Amino acid sequence: MIPGSDYLATGLFGLIIATTVAGALLAVLSTRIIRSVCGLALCCIGLAGLYYFLNSPFLALMEILIYVGAVCVTIVFGVMLTETDEPAPQEKQSREFLWGGVALLVSGAIFWGVARLGLQGPWPAAVSPATDGSVPAIGGALLTTYSLPFELISLVLLVAILGALAIARAGRGRE
Repeated sequence: MIPGSDYLATGLFGLIIATTVAGALLAVLSTRIIRSVCGLALCCIGLAGLYYFLNSPFLALMEILIYVGAVCVTIVFGVMLTETDEPAPQEKQSREFLWGGVALLVSGAIFWGVARLGLQGPWPAAVSPATDGSVPAIGGALLTTYSLPFELISLVLLVAILGALAIARAGRGRE
């Protein structure tokens, strides 16, 4: 083992976690849809990094190809095809502050539960990946082992495209 490689891996893992959390916060807290989509793409890139850390380069690649490369781009096309009417800014109400606090408490409880499970759970030892990550191995895996998830991903993409078209069509009809 190379001296200091643990520190490098820990730092890289922290950077990936920060990217995922920053993208999620940008997606949730932004008031503009394009910034929210960019936050979603950033969060998905961070998730791909987490998949790679879990010794699953195939899932990391599919996360980038499908969610960043297809779903986020489809949402951007749907936004571009709709009208550009900006909603009027509304005043913040105490009710929104209350619901924000409730959401913060619930998400904190979920985070605490998942973190406790991750740190104290009986996890099996890591298994070395079955494939070497080459193009023929990925192609073989797509057509044999992962054929059902591959087809389900294509259905998700079809629904995303139809949803973007429905949003675009509804946006053109408004006056």
